Amino acid sequence: MKLIFRYMGKYRYAIFLAVFIKLVGTMFELTLPYILEYMIDHVVPARDIKMVLLWGGLMFIATICCRQFNVIANRRAIDNAHKVSYDVRQDLFRITANLSGDSFDEVGLPSLISRMTSDSYNVQGAVTMLQALCVRAPIILLGGVIMTLFMDRHLAMILVIMLPFLIAVVFIVSSKGIPMYTKVQQKLDTVVRIMRENITGIRVVKALSKSDYEKKRFRSANEEMTSSDITAGTVMAIPGPFMQLCLNVGLTLVVIYGAKRVNEGNMEPGIILAFLTYFNMITMGVMGLNRIFMSLSKASASADRIDIVISKGDEWITYDKDTKASKNAAFIEFKNVGFSYDKKSSTEGDFVGGMREKALDDISFSLNKGESLGIIGPTGCGKTTVVNLLLRFYDADEGKISINGRDVKSFEKDELRKLFGVVFQNDMVFKDSLRNNIAFGRGYSDEELIKAAKDAQAYEYIEGLDAGLDHQADIKGANLSGGQRQRLLVSRALAGKPEILILDDSSSALDYKTDSQMRHAIRENHKDSTLILIAQRVSSVMNMDKIMVMDNGKCVGYGTHNELMENCAAYRETYEMQTS
Repeated sequence: MKLIFRYMGKYRYAIFLAVFIKLVGTMFELTLPYILEYMIDHVVPARDIKMVLLWGGLMFIATICCRQFNVIANRRAIDNAHKVSYDVRQDLFRITANLSGDSFDEVGLPSLISRMTSDSYNVQGAVTMLQALCVRAPIILLGGVIMTLFMDRHLAMILVIMLPFLIAVVFIVSSKGIPMYTKVQQKLDTVVRIMRENITGIRVVKALSKSDYEKKRFRSANEEMTSSDITAGTVMAIPGPFMQLCLNVGLTLVVIYGAKRVNEGNMEPGIILAFLTYFNMITMGVMGLNRIFMSLSKASASADRIDIVISKGDEWITYDKDTKASKNAAFIEFKNVGFSYDKKSSTEGDFVGGMREKALDDISFSLNKGESLGIIGPTGCGKTTVVNLLLRFYDADEGKISINGRDVKSFEKDELRKLFGVVFQNDMVFKDSLRNNIAFGRGYSDEELIKAAKDAQAYEYIEGLDAGLDHQADIKGANLSGGQRQRLLVSRALAGKPEILILDDSSSALDYKTDSQMRHAIRENHKDSTLILIAQRVSSVMNMDKIMVMDNGKCVGYGTHNELMENCAAYRETYEMQTS
């Protein structure tokens, strides 16, 4: 709940105004039974039509004021709640975009989606509830008790004796609700994950005729979430019938005891009617408290989940900012770099074959500005991890990574990332025009975009489209072929004329001729860019200045094509296999 109150603080004056208006409206509501009682017991028996009209007019004015103040307060409460949830979602999105790779892996994409959607919606509902019911329900409850004590303390004692038991039940049940709703949201994460996997891989599911299997998997996760939600809802609903029963019993006792006191001449009959009205209002107040605790229990669980992400803040930590660049250093340099995605395994000693599992183990290489490096090796050997560390998506566990003599940890985020043009495996094509996909909000002219597209061998097919650069790509480029998508993505990377160009398996869908033409254009037109090319084909890397052969997270060969053909059995075997 601290997160909710923290975000409400920004709008404290607007929230205070909404609460004050709600308070005034509730006070008008509390006067209605009292006015009614006074009219029945004092005004009507006097048979004074002027007094009847006067008090009737007062009751009508109080009714109108009650309605209008409550309507205005509710509108303001909803507006404030939307502003708070807007800020929560904005911060969640900003912080998610800046999460380190470790934190992103820890939380998980499905969980981040559900925190952005259902959890933020629960927070919005709680903020509305805090401004509306959290004012009205306690005031109605407390004010109703005070008014009944003022009118007849004997009858009021029936209610006073019952209230502690009712409130105790609400608090006990609510304390059980928070962990239950946390479990519900965790189950929702699983549902979102399975749904996302199926939407993303729908073609594979259909191609392998596994729709029924996936339906069963989703049904199982959905049933678990529904069961948890029903259990939480059932527990949180316990106070409702119990309170209704107690209050109805109390109402019956008020009628019986009140009729006895009226018959004895100790009380006016209008008081019974006012008591019945106040009892009804108090009943609604207690039920409102139950709704409040149900909503706040759910919102508290959601707020805790959101706060886990929010508390991480911008995880880009810079230090050694005053460190001077090393003189005569290579442009890009890895020194004895080691890294593991599974930090628990690397610290607690989970061993495979007597060795801790590492994604990278003692990787060292250097590149001068304008040089090119080809990285080749089997799937899962750590090729992409090298790029992830260079971009500082993750921080190395061991060793040092530097650019132009500076540790990558000394760069500001934007300062570092502006050096790069990157194409990752399975990179994202957005549902937008080809122009906007290449420019990506960077304000490049059409001439610059066309130049980049030509270098990436993409302009030939773009020019052949009816709309050209204005052709609309579907989500993930579904209306483009694999080769067209890859060339479009390379165009995006080249458009920025980066100092460091990284192509991670970005030509796997290209024929050999197009691949060769693209690499030739990059060499000729982007000579100042330092190129790191990750590939499965020897033909893609054999003309690089340096080639690094990787296997199981280690560098098993480093040098030129000719050097590796002589000294690296793994590289020679791959070359012969691909060219035989």
